[in-house]
This record gives sequence, C-alpha cells and structure tokens, in this order.
Amino acid sequence: MRKLAECYGGVKECSPHTLTTLSRCYRLRFVRNNFAVLAAFAVLVAAMPALAHHSFSAEFDGGKLIELKGVVTRIEWANPHVYFYLDVKDDKGTTTNWGCEAASPGSLHRQGWNRDSLKVGDQVIVGGYPARDGSKLADARRVTLPDGRRIFGGTPGDGGPGDPKQ
Repeated sequence: MRKLAECYGGVKECSPHTLTTLSRCYRLRFVRNNFAVLAAFAVLVAAMPALAHHSFSAEFDGGKLIELKGVVTRIEWANPHVYFYLDVKDDKGTTTNWGCEAASPGSLHRQGWNRDSLKVGDQVIVGGYPARDGSKLADARRVTLPDGRRIFGGTPGDGGPGDPKQ
C-alpha cells in the first residue's frame, strides 16, 4: 500500500479498496476548483457596469447650456440612468427627437421623482448640456414638469455644472 495525502489535510492509507476515499477527494477538488472559477467570473461580471460608466465631462459639454422645450415621447426608467425622449420643434417648425439622460432611478427617487412624475405626452422644459459628439442627447440637469415643479435630474456628485453637491 502507498500513502496518499487526502484532500482534508491528513495522510491516509490507500489501497484499491478505498476507492470511495479517492472519489471523495476528487469530487472535493472538482467542486473547489469550479467554485474558484465561478467566483472569479462573478467578480468580473459585477465589475463590468462600473467599468462601463462614464463621467459627466467625458460625454457632455459643460460649457454649453441648452434649453429644450418639448413633448415627452418615451421614458426608459432603468439603471444605470433614466432616459426620456422629447420631440422638440426648432424655429423653422422642424421636429427633432432628443434623448435626455438623467440620474439613476434610485437617485431620482431621492430627489423627488417617481414613475408618475413624467408621462408620455407631457410638455416639459429641460435645462441641460449637449453631448460632445453632436448627437441629439442632453444631460438633463433641471426639468420643469407640467405642474411647474422644477426638479434636479442630474447625477449628484458627477462633477457636472449645477451639481447641488458642489
């Protein structure tokens, strides 16, 4: 008989008749190794949203304040940002659909928003900052709701203009 270090740390005598000890040892190694791989994968997946997130100044131009007056056409109330879309008419009467990025649902809720604050068909005024790439996307800093209430829509602490934490 030869000696085999068992998985549990002790040394056991092994013979051909101790197959159950060997299979238990291999099962434990298999589970331990697979758990380590699964845990590493979970950490990577959990870190992906943080890696993908952007700062205010990376996407928006804080030096160009714009005001959008329009009708809400769509609302996406989801993490990491709430997006709502407006049909905005310019001086020539041409309608353009603008996307407005706001803070996360949780952050907006803490600032007084709820899912009923903004509805499709509402006429709103958005004070914000345009996307650097020239797309029709704006960071919605201040939103004037149909009832006249003005609500901060930005992400607190993101470093953007009008941040109440500054």
